[in-house]
Amino acid sequence: MSLVVTQREGAIPVQRWLVRVLGIVQGVGFRPFIHRLARRHSLAGSVLNYAGGVDIEIEGPEAALEAFVADLQAERPPIALIESLATEPLSATGHPEFRILPSRDGESGPILVSPDVAICADCERELADPADRRHRHPFINCTNCGPRYTIIRAMPYDRPNTSMAAFPMCDRCRVEYGDIDDRRFHAQPVACPQCGPTLAYREPAAAGEAALAAAVEALRAGKILAVKGLGGFHLACDATNETAVRLLRERKGREQKPFALMAPSLEAIRTFCEVPDYALGLLQGAQKPICLLPKNGTEAFSDSPGGPGESENASVPFFGVAPSIAPDSACFGVMLPHTPLHRLLLEQGGFTALVMTSGNLSDEPLATDNGEAFRRLGHIADGFLFHDREILVGCDDSVVRPTGAGTIMMRRARGYAPFPVRLPHAQL
Repeated sequence: MSLVVTQREGAIPVQRWLVRVLGIVQGVGFRPFIHRLARRHSLAGSVLNYAGGVDIEIEGPEAALEAFVADLQAERPPIALIESLATEPLSATGHPEFRILPSRDGESGPILVSPDVAICADCERELADPADRRHRHPFINCTNCGPRYTIIRAMPYDRPNTSMAAFPMCDRCRVEYGDIDDRRFHAQPVACPQCGPTLAYREPAAAGEAALAAAVEALRAGKILAVKGLGGFHLACDATNETAVRLLRERKGREQKPFALMAPSLEAIRTFCEVPDYALGLLQGAQKPICLLPKNGTEAFSDSPGGPGESENASVPFFGVAPSIAPDSACFGVMLPHTPLHRLLLEQGGFTALVMTSGNLSDEPLATDNGEAFRRLGHIADGFLFHDREILVGCDDSVVRPTGAGTIMMRRARGYAPFPVRLPHAQL
C-alpha cells in the first residue's frame, strides 16, 4: 500500500527523519494510522513493524515533520500506548511515495504485545445490523477490537504469526484489509462468515446459527455449558436458576466461593447491583473486567433467615439472580460481554445474567484447547459451545474493585496482560 506525494519545483527544502516508536504499537491499527497521518501532512516515507516496535521514515518540510510527530502522539489509536518515541535525521531520498513495508525480521528489543480488546461500538452496531455482511458473526473484529495476546505465536504481529493464519482471507476481507480508508485496514484477525472461524456445539452436533440456538436452548433448560471465549473456556449457566447454580457448584467442586456473572447491559446489572458512576468506565471500557459491585439491598440480603444467601425458599432468586451465586459476600462480580459470541448468547437467550466462571475444576489451570476441554470438563458441562480458532496463550478474566479513590486490581489478566506494570522508582 502506498500513496504518492508530488514535490513541486521551488518547494521548501525537505528533510527525512527516522521515527522509532516503542510501546503497544502492533495489533492496534498503528501502521494504518501512520499512513493516514502521512497522507494528511503530504509526507513521503514508509512504516514497518519490527520485533521491538514500529519504525517510521518521513520526508517533507521540517514544519510538516514536526506537526506529524505531534499529531502522532496526540491522536494515536485508542488502544495504542506509546512508551517512547525517538527521532534521528536521515538523508532525503526524493522518493514521492509513502508505503507500508513488510515487517522486518532479525532484530530484537523490548516487545510489548497488545492485550485482547473487548468488542468496540462499531462492531457491535454491525453485529446487530441485518444489512451488514457480518450480521450476527460471532467473531467480528476490527483494528480497534478483538483478540490479540491470546492468538499471537510470534512477533512481529502479522497474521501469519497468529492462529488466524489457519483462515485465509476471502476476497472481500482482503479488499477491506488493503483499503486505507476501511476500519479493517491491516486488521490481522479480520474475519467474516465466509472465511471463518466457525462456531460449533456438542452434543448434539450443530454449527453456526444452529450451534448458538442449541446453546441457548440448553441454558434455558437449566443445563451447564462450557463456552470458549478469548483466553479459555467458561463454565456457564442461567444465573436465575438456583438449581443449575447449585449443580455447577457441586460438579466444579466450588462450595462457597462466589461465581462471576455476565449481564447483557448496564440496565440488567442494575437489577441486582448498585452501579456507581466511577465503575462505568471499567464496565464499558476496552478491558471489560469483572467488577466487584455492591448487591442491591445488601442489608436486606444479609438479614435474610440463616444469613446471606439463605432463605425460606432457596429456589426464589434474590433481586433477579440465584442466592447461591455469592452467598457470603456483599458484592457480585459482574461484567458485560467482551466478545461478540457472548453478546449474541445473552441477547438471543434473553437472560438477565449468566454465570461465567473459569472453565476448570477448582485450583486447576484454565482449559484452552478444544480437546483438552472435552476431556477435563466433560463431567461438568452438559454441552460445549466452541470454535476452531486456536487459543495460543491462556488468559483468565481480570477482576477489579472500583472505588471512589481509584481501581483496586484483584486479578490482572484479560484486557490488561501482558502489558507490564511500571513501578514508581528509578530504573536500576
